[in-house]
Amino acid sequence: MNYQCFLLRSRFQFIFLDLAARRRRETGFDREMTLFHFFNCAILTFGPHAVYYSATPLSEYDTLGTSVKAALVYLGTALVKLVCLATFLKVSENDSFDPYQELLHALIGFIDVAGLYFALTQLTHRNISQNHKFQAVGLGWAFADSVLHRLAPLWVGSRGLEFTWDYILQGLEANANLVFSISLAALGSLMWLRKNKPKTLIPIIYACAGIVATMPSITSYLRRGLGWHFPKVVGFELFTSLMMAFISLQLFSACQRPSS
Repeated sequence: MNYQCFLLRSRFQFIFLDLAARRRRETGFDREMTLFHFFNCAILTFGPHAVYYSATPLSEYDTLGTSVKAALVYLGTALVKLVCLATFLKVSENDSFDPYQELLHALIGFIDVAGLYFALTQLTHRNISQNHKFQAVGLGWAFADSVLHRLAPLWVGSRGLEFTWDYILQGLEANANLVFSISLAALGSLMWLRKNKPKTLIPIIYACAGIVATMPSITSYLRRGLGWHFPKVVGFELFTSLMMAFISLQLFSACQRPSS
């Protein structure tokens, strides 16, 4: 009887130790997978900024200082926007679309345009051309936005045990924001730094800049007003960013041609 109890206890101990070892292996594997998912999402979110800097003449002309200054201006602008949002906007009890609140939010969003104006016209830059200046400013602006709004949620959320596509979509959204920021910087460069631009293009330049500046309110209306899901909104942002980049490039090229 004692021998049978000993065998039974030994068998239970063996099963317990085996389950404990298997649990440790699974936990280590899950931890490795969550870190792998985090690094993938981080590369998708912040990698294009480094690729753009390295693949363009920005790295050859050493415009990193200009990008850093633009990022600091963005942080100051974000602080001013935060104070204005906390002062003038009320906290909504539900997630419904409020036209008055969104209009006020869009007006406060034009503080970004003022900050971009300061970064393009008032900051001292090295002897770089206008083409490189707006790219460096837009790149620093977009990178600061990604760090401020996406780094903490990415670090906390993408390391969870349950896989989700949300952080991959946020990375794609950061890529669209990069294109939007450079496009808005290009349009701002045409508005404030280019003096001899064709008069027929001036309304188009201002209209495109207004569309890009109000893009956060447009996407908010799509989500809360029309009920679009996050993947559909990100797809819209990617498509619109490419369209605005193409239009901005055409406008910039047209303004650089010598007037007849």
